[in-house]
This record gives sequence, structure tokens and C-alpha cells, in this order.
Amino acid sequence: MTEPGGFTSTHEHSHCRAELAMRVIQGRWKLHILRELLEGTRRFSELQRALESVSQKVLTAQLRELERDGVVMRTVHPEVPPRVEYGLTVLGQELLPVLDGLHAFGERL
Repeated sequence: MTEPGGFTSTHEHSHCRAELAMRVIQGRWKLHILRELLEGTRRFSELQRALESVSQKVLTAQLRELERDGVVMRTVHPEVPPRVEYGLTVLGQELLPVLDGLHAFGERL
């Protein structure tokens, strides 16, 4: 049964599309990573510098999760040494109004 807001009433939370979307951006650094990538593609070292206190291990894990979820794309350029860049996919770019809305909501708190 569909309820107001488009949610399907069910006892299983995994069917809630909003919860699924929140899982994609859930993580200590994911919103910060997305904010940086909304400005354009970034190399790993650029992201690490911009997010001063994130460890290499955590940044790598968060980027891999965002890539797995189809929000971030990783491009390896065939150079020596290899150059790796991260950017938003089309799906990732669709997060802009969502992130703007979250920011506006946070401003009102």
C-alpha cells in the first residue's frame, strides 16, 4: 500500500527508498567528498588535502562505497606514475538539489 510521500507501508525498512538514499550518503566523510566533487573532478591527494583530518584508509573506503553505489566514478589515466581522478556520475550530479535541501534545512535548525 502506498502512503503519502510515495512510501510503501511495510515492516521491512529496506523497502523505504528514502532510507536507501540516505545509506548512499551516510558516512562521516561522504557529504564532504560530494561537496568537493560538485566543484569538479579531483585527484585523491586533492581530496585528502581538502578534507584535512580524514585518513587515507577512510577516504579510500568512502570513495569505494560511493563508486559502488554509482555516485562517483574513478578514472585511471594510463600514465607513469598513474593519475587517478574522481568525479560525479550523472546520478551523483542529481544529488545537488538534495544536498542543497539538506543544507537549507540545517540552516533552519
